[in-house]
Amino acid sequence: MRVLVATERTQGDREDDYSWTIPGELVMFGVICASDLRGTGRGCGCGRAFAGLHSERATTTAQVVEWEGSLDDLVLAFRDSLARGGWLDFGGTPEEVHGIVVETVMEMLLVADRYPVGTVLGTNRGEQYVRQQAEAR
Repeated sequence: MRVLVATERTQGDREDDYSWTIPGELVMFGVICASDLRGTGRGCGCGRAFAGLHSERATTTAQVVEWEGSLDDLVLAFRDSLARGGWLDFGGTPEEVHGIVVETVMEMLLVADRYPVGTVLGTNRGEQYVRQQAEAR
């Protein structure tokens, strides 16, 4: 299955690029602060970020890769990351918590599935765009 991972490819092409993730780690879409949602240009930059599951840091670039793990492995990785970040501590039932995790995974999978392996993406307030096409094989 196709997933998104942090990448250094195209980092620095834009003046406002940043990457504090570990290249190759799974990423998800992070929470966007109110300043970035307003799009005033004075936000913190989180609206342009993918969140690294392992490092719990952010990057402005992600790459589509083929992942050999199972869907259960992916759900477990996302659940672990969300739990470490405190995002699952809202008092929900186990079913509600599981639903949030699965929804987060599916959001990433739906985006990754739209592009060929090797494509580098950026994100801006919930909209993804191609930064670099996949190389021809």
